Amino acid sequence: MTELTALRERVCLFARSLYDRGLTHGSTGNISIRTPDGGLLVTPTGSSFLTLDPARLSLFDGALRHVDGDAPTKEMPLHRAFYDTRSTAGAIVHLHAAHSVALSMMPDADTDDFLARLTPYPVMQLGKVKLLPYFMPGDPAIGDAIRGLAGRRTAVMLANHGPVVAGKDLDAAVYAMEELEAAAQLALMTRGLGPKGLTDADVTRLVRTFDVEWDA
Repeated sequence: MTELTALRERVCLFARSLYDRGLTHGSTGNISIRTPDGGLLVTPTGSSFLTLDPARLSLFDGALRHVDGDAPTKEMPLHRAFYDTRSTAGAIVHLHAAHSVALSMMPDADTDDFLARLTPYPVMQLGKVKLLPYFMPGDPAIGDAIRGLAGRRTAVMLANHGPVVAGKDLDAAVYAMEELEAAAQLALMTRGLGPKGLTDADVTRLVRTFDVEWDA
């Protein structure tokens, strides 16, 4: 099995796992991953994470020209924007996860620091998550908004749409995405109950201990 073939299989394995656990649904969500030659492997437009065919994933060469497979997701502008501004990005996951989407619609949602600091793991794996305004799916303006962050965030939340997470590899991106959705669920579960979260000192210690990218 070649390295590219193994990557194709891994994308489909993770996609199926995300679908089976209800983190995305229908034909929503998309994944991209860097290939050994500096190109991209991308889930196709209109495809379902339940039934992805490894052989039909969209393949881009090192110049990011589509060279094989089905047409890519219409959300390519957001994927390109992350790769263009974050040199460490090896994979990107975008989902329509229900709890994070619900939290994005709350009138008091913090646009600069979307997730309440209730547990250490979102801080450790995501840093601050930027809440971006609503854009129509596939709108190139999503990419412009991500570029405007100049690579300072590893994750963004698209209001009324879904989260996007970049990671050093596919495993890291998926695990961070799972943490984002779990944190959003916890925030909704405790909403209005006055939960006791982490202190500023707790967060500072996490950032320093685990070398977290923390855009002040």
